[in-house]
Amino acid sequence: QVQLVESGGGLVQPGGSLRLSCVASGFTIRTYPMSYYRQAPWKERRLVARISSGSSTYYADSVKGRFTISRDNAKNTVYLQMNSLKPEDTAVYFCSAPVGGTNYWGKGTLVTVSS
Repeated sequence: QVQLVESGGGLVQPGGSLRLSCVASGFTIRTYPMSYYRQAPWKERRLVARISSGSSTYYADSVKGRFTISRDNAKNTVYLQMNSLKPEDTAVYFCSAPVGGTNYWGKGTLVTVSS
């Protein structure tokens, strides 16, 4: 049974940092691209960052230079390090993986950037 569980969200001041974790079970992340998406209130879900099975990375323009996605295959976990956070980064962050032709999602973790 494929499961993705995000954690690490919370309230942070502008300019602060958070690290999100996505623990996967039911499959091995080393063979799949892993992604983080976010959805702000009243907005559509958008891709934030992706890391391929070969560890090449993609970032949305809005987070380039501030966010870093990484993977620890031994822990079956994907991380999103978020630095220099801005109020517009406030959203629910979701982990996603395409396994067996199905796109799986975690339940998300809320990140609020506010003073």
